[in-house]
Amino acid sequence: MSTQDAKPPVTPSQASGIRAALQYTGIPPSWLDKRPRLPSRNWLIFLSVTSSVIGLYIYDRRESKRIKQEYIEKVKYLSEQTGDHLSWPRKVTVYGAKWPGDEDYDQAMKYFRKFVKPILVAGAVDYEMVVGKRSGDLTRRIAEEIKARRRVDVGLDPAPSADLLPPNFPFRPLAELRQQELEGGIVIVGRPTFKEFMAGLKKGWTESLEKVDADERLAQELEMDGRFDEPEEPSGVEKLSPGPDSQPIPSSAPSPVLSHLQYRLPPTPSPQSRPAAPSTIPESLNTPPTIIPTLPPILFVSFTNYIGFTQIPLMVWDFFNQRYKVRSGAEAGYRLVMNSTRPFSYPPSPESQPLFSDITSSPTPSSKGDLDHGKESEAYFRSSLSSIPDDIEKARKKYYDGLPAKLETARALARGTREPTKEEIENPPSTEVELRADRMKKEKRWRNDLEGWNIVRPDKEVEWDERFGDALRVFDDPPDTDLPTAATT
Repeated sequence: MSTQDAKPPVTPSQASGIRAALQYTGIPPSWLDKRPRLPSRNWLIFLSVTSSVIGLYIYDRRESKRIKQEYIEKVKYLSEQTGDHLSWPRKVTVYGAKWPGDEDYDQAMKYFRKFVKPILVAGAVDYEMVVGKRSGDLTRRIAEEIKARRRVDVGLDPAPSADLLPPNFPFRPLAELRQQELEGGIVIVGRPTFKEFMAGLKKGWTESLEKVDADERLAQELEMDGRFDEPEEPSGVEKLSPGPDSQPIPSSAPSPVLSHLQYRLPPTPSPQSRPAAPSTIPESLNTPPTIIPTLPPILFVSFTNYIGFTQIPLMVWDFFNQRYKVRSGAEAGYRLVMNSTRPFSYPPSPESQPLFSDITSSPTPSSKGDLDHGKESEAYFRSSLSSIPDDIEKARKKYYDGLPAKLETARALARGTREPTKEEIENPPSTEVELRADRMKKEKRWRNDLEGWNIVRPDKEVEWDERFGDALRVFDDPPDTDLPTAATT
């Protein structure tokens, strides 16, 4: 290209418009000469992925807020109604059990507080939360509450009375309290909670009304296995006939190491030989009732907790699709607030089914009705949970293998048969009393964990009693009043 074809440089006098204005602001001229161009391939990939993720997150959260506000507007009018100042608001009991394999026992309640609670608050419905910190806790609590109610009904325990309360204390009769329970409801979050709830119902309405101290019964059972029995006396020590003042007669000079074996109490009778305490409750009162009174209606809240490395993709998908959880929780809360119920759906008993049935007209359904609520969530249980019974047995065996050495050390130091070592002085070993208390604590935890797992394990069906058929009801979708009614002929 010749020099004649080259364009002369732009001088400040020739510049016009915004370029002339920006030249006098201190901006370097090289910046003004730049021409825009497309980003590189890597930048385009980064910006596309980032903007897509951010856009999906923002869209999901906006939809979640919109759905929540939509259902709040549907029930807000209930909280604005002026009622009697002496009336009590509707109150429901919320049960949330520990999800198997998750150390955070409060996951079910977090789900309720985030997705269901806003609708209940907007509809002026009060609630009480009951959390199970370990598997089986809810079953034992519900069973004890039902037994306490049965004891009051049959007259074994006194009913609440105003005479037992301080003056001017608000008192409500038992009939009024139970009526409020029926007007409220029960919220069950997740399949494990449902299994524990039904197991507690069955135990409470079936077992005896005798008040049994579980810790005392376990202590008596552990006392029978002989883990803390004294070692046998050596053959060189002869013993007189048992008596209150009997003492062994040594055949030779006693050894100071075995001095603690010279004085032994006479053997006590084994707990197995003791006769069982007679029941103080008449059989007519201790018999389970044939008819169960109507129980508060149940609200099922679907809940699945993803745990484990293999479920990380589901966690990511769940994070960007919170709107589906918001809608599910809002619909559940809307059913409860609108107080629309239906009978509990359950399979008929084998005795009530005909021996021969027409397969073409009435096929036998494989579903068990409401007893299958949340069953699909059990597919997300960690596979390692199936080894819980084996893990408990291994932990128990390891503990009892090391117990004799700990017990021998504790007794030797307590009786002064040897001096403590330097390490034992710095870190004193457990005494025999502490070992007994630790064993009691471990056995109680092992047995409760095994009992709880046997309730919620996937291959275990939900506990059912035929008496529950007429006593249970379920919250259902309210009828849509906006639909036009069909024309009558």
